[in-house]
Amino acid sequence: MTTNFPLNRRRNLFFHVLGLSCMGGATLLQLVMFSSILTQGYFRGVENNPTILAAEIVLTGFGLVYFIYMYQGLIRTIKQNLTKRE
Repeated sequence: MTTNFPLNRRRNLFFHVLGLSCMGGATLLQLVMFSSILTQGYFRGVENNPTILAAEIVLTGFGLVYFIYMYQGLIRTIKQNLTKRE
């Protein structure tokens, strides 16, 4: 069984680029939201377009999955480094 290495590499790159973009977008949204709260005292965001709303929900879900994936990788790395020291 052979694997198509460039395709797997592109898929991995796409996965990480999309995941990091979701994380960056979430960070930017937090900054906008908190600056609005600081200036106005509240934040109100309303989306009436169902297509945009669905895309935002999908990207939020993907961002959550990506965050969990990266967090698990970090925990595994820390665990391996701790077991190597013992």
